[in-house]
Amino acid sequence: MINKYPLWKYLFLAAVVLAGCLFALPNLYGDDPAVQISPRNGVLAPDLNAEVTKTLESGGVEGFSFRPDDDRLLVLFEDAENQLKGRDLIQQNHSNRNTVALNLVPATPDWLRSIGKPMGLGLDLRGGVHFLMEVDIDTAIAQSEAGYIDQFRTFLKTRDMRHRGAQHTEDGVKVRFDDADKRDAALAVMEPEYRDLDMTSFEDGGKFYINAKMSEIARDNERRAAIDQNIITLRNRVNELGVAEPIVQQQGRERIVVQLPGVQDTTIAKEILGATATLEYRMVHGTSADWYGAKDTGRVPPNAKLYELRDDGSPVLLQRQVIVTGDQIKDASSGIDTQSGSPAVFISLDGPGAKRMQKVSADNIGNPMAVVFIENQVTTVKKGDSYEKKRTRVEEVINVATIRDVLSHRFQTTGLDTNEARNLSLLLRAGALKAPVEIVEERTVGPSLGQENIDRGKMSVLIGLALVLIFMAIYYKSFGVIADLALVTNLVLIVAVLSMLPTSLTLPGIAGIVLTVGMAVDANVLIFERIREELRNGNNVQAAINSGYEKAFTTIADANVTTLIAAVVLFVFGTGPIKGFAVTLSIGIVTSMFTAIFGTRAIVNWRYGGKKLDSLPI
Repeated sequence: MINKYPLWKYLFLAAVVLAGCLFALPNLYGDDPAVQISPRNGVLAPDLNAEVTKTLESGGVEGFSFRPDDDRLLVLFEDAENQLKGRDLIQQNHSNRNTVALNLVPATPDWLRSIGKPMGLGLDLRGGVHFLMEVDIDTAIAQSEAGYIDQFRTFLKTRDMRHRGAQHTEDGVKVRFDDADKRDAALAVMEPEYRDLDMTSFEDGGKFYINAKMSEIARDNERRAAIDQNIITLRNRVNELGVAEPIVQQQGRERIVVQLPGVQDTTIAKEILGATATLEYRMVHGTSADWYGAKDTGRVPPNAKLYELRDDGSPVLLQRQVIVTGDQIKDASSGIDTQSGSPAVFISLDGPGAKRMQKVSADNIGNPMAVVFIENQVTTVKKGDSYEKKRTRVEEVINVATIRDVLSHRFQTTGLDTNEARNLSLLLRAGALKAPVEIVEERTVGPSLGQENIDRGKMSVLIGLALVLIFMAIYYKSFGVIADLALVTNLVLIVAVLSMLPTSLTLPGIAGIVLTVGMAVDANVLIFERIREELRNGNNVQAAINSGYEKAFTTIADANVTTLIAAVVLFVFGTGPIKGFAVTLSIGIVTSMFTAIFGTRAIVNWRYGGKKLDSLPI
């Protein structure tokens, strides 16, 4: 029997090992401290390099370079001290049109950067903040149902069907009618028009109602829409915070994970991420006498809504019909009102919003318009032995001003302090959350602890690898050295695959690699022991090699496949750290089977196959 591989198998093995080395190589070069400049409008200014160079040189910063990277500009520095100094200078002079963030970018050479990139590091290795947020789906559904009130009014009015008002309750939207005939007639035309609503009719205290409630399918669609929009909004807010390479992703049905590398102060991040502030512009209804009368008697006109002024708590009546809302604001910035010297938010509307504002302001020159500040909050409070959600909605008028001229795309809003104006402009730029979120878990990892985790992880991998290499070389002699080559190759391939995948290495991921190092040699132990057994049974060398690999394959496959199934289950049902462990374990199982079976067999066949030998160094 001749143990020989055809040429293509040797070439295939060489190609895999070479590719693995190339993709793993970027991890040896480390990172350069950098400042990341991202334009808010998505287009880099053509003279930004020259402007930043002038800013840094005037501030005494030396030893920096530029690297264009897609739609952003990276300014690389020699050390962290210059990086921080450069960030402050760039933020002071160029943050009006750009988002400025600290970053660590790979120091990989240009030729290698076009081939691959280093593997990403998780938050527990880089340092930063981890938030787990729960989306208040009930509020999103309630807000969506409440939005039907104005639609019902308009729908019934255009069909000359009189009703006695509509209101939103916990069970949906109730529309009241004078008698059963009017109610039944309205129900007959409303049901085909609003197929997403389950409509029922009932009588209560001599009054006739239609109750409209979102169907289960519509509720599920609303839940998905709330999660998707909140993820987009949170990503926009994180970008405005100036965080490089954040992670914002859904976890489970109603939760969102936000990871902010490099952020250590959680206060500002929590305020911005969890805030649900937005604005509404409404025309004022009636005079001050009407306002106080409505507050004292509790009788509010059907087309009006009672609010309070933020400054002194005095009442003010506003029209129910909204002119524009926060989701029609395409840009916002904070500044100072040149006339009053007070903080202001400068608003830019989108096309439909500007058209609406222009029409309303043109028809109401000389009349007062109000700005309503709205904020939704949800907190968990303990009640007895259980916990329940406490939802609050704050609506207050921050500004009432007379319309002096026709307003269009751009105007300003006052009535806020400096911090409120800055935060509100950020929130308006990023968009409003569709539903309130509550931070249910928060973790902070310092950069020094992250580096310590990296150092300890490297040390554990190296110590485990060294012990296994020494044992195999001593116990199995030349064959042990072949197994050692396969083990080192296996580690290189794991790093290469992690570098190619859009995933991050975490501390549990390092534990998976350490476990894989120990497991990877099991296959070679099984093969080598089978070869020794065949030799003891009197088989010749070539037959022993062939039988050793063939008979051990089934056992190796069974052991690795069962472990792989367990790793897949961990990945599917586990959360963050468990997923990281499952990913590296799964990759390690596949690469170890390749190197331990195919790789070592290729070397053994090349070294000993086709030769007439009396013994093997095993």
